Amino acid sequence: MPKLFVTGATGYIGGDALFAILEAHPKYEITCLVRNSTKGAAVAKQHPTVRLVYGDLDSTNLLATEAAAAEIVCHFAHADHEPSVEALVRGLASTHSTSKPGYLIHTSGTGSLSVYDAQAELYGSYAEKTFSDTSDIAELTSLPDTASHRNVEKAILASPPSVHTAIVSPPTIYGTGRGAGNRASDQVNKLAAHTLTRGRGFTVGDGENRWCEVHIADLSRLYVALVEAAAARGGHATWNAEGYYFAEAGEFAWEEVANAIARAAFDFGLIKTDDVQALTKEEVDEIEAAETPLWGRNSRCRAERARELLGWRPVEKGLMELVPEIVRGEAVRLGLLPEGHKAVAAGEA
Repeated sequence: MPKLFVTGATGYIGGDALFAILEAHPKYEITCLVRNSTKGAAVAKQHPTVRLVYGDLDSTNLLATEAAAAEIVCHFAHADHEPSVEALVRGLASTHSTSKPGYLIHTSGTGSLSVYDAQAELYGSYAEKTFSDTSDIAELTSLPDTASHRNVEKAILASPPSVHTAIVSPPTIYGTGRGAGNRASDQVNKLAAHTLTRGRGFTVGDGENRWCEVHIADLSRLYVALVEAAAARGGHATWNAEGYYFAEAGEFAWEEVANAIARAAFDFGLIKTDDVQALTKEEVDEIEAAETPLWGRNSRCRAERARELLGWRPVEKGLMELVPEIVRGEAVRLGLLPEGHKAVAAGEA
């Protein structure tokens, strides 16, 4: 059985991916990095066969040691933490060769595709460009250095021949995770939360900018497919310079999502109007500046590589169908609805 080393095991992405990997392959030998005993206990309770090591992404000697002992490293933690990636690559390279490489599967994000909007200072406007992870691979692996996550992606692409790498770049993720820690996403959930607390929905500018979407469970299926390919000495996957994978199940305009959130919140009696305001970048910055680029720029892609090589197909419900559930969940979290409301409304109680 292959030996895996996993970071980010209590995060939204990593927790769900770990769940999916172990569901598909319960006998895999997996070691997880956790920050403290509380997080370790949560992982151990859900996955008692997992071995735990304690540290964080700055524990570079520990990361290198554990990567050296593994055949496959799944890096689900911080997409912009360069020292941790360098340590993981160094560890894999120390015990593997070109004839028997180690494998690194890294999580990035399609926020990098917004780099041209950032250069033009566009917010809320439609952009034509859609990136393919097959025909546009050369452009994707040479985006401007100002692109999000670019520093870490460059470090991964510079890995030695003894380390085969795959960069997974998900777009807007939604759905309830199945991991031992965080089970909620950020982008749409935060937009719902701010709509509820403000009492009114909003977009950045006209909200005509578009992103792609993927359900967390569909994303985890891609990770499982890549882990299986790595366990098969590469399998049908491509690696390194052509090891770049989007995960998308269609796209949406942020105006559509904002309207759906406002309608759901209004229908639940949580806000007094379902009208949506078009706010300036500066006004949205005052609400939550870190989210302004994610709500206001374009990030459009086509996940062709996973579909063509790995047979990956998204099968979960689409984002728009689950917006009311997301609004309910945020309302419960904020104390605006009773704890059991979500289950009752969903027919689960």
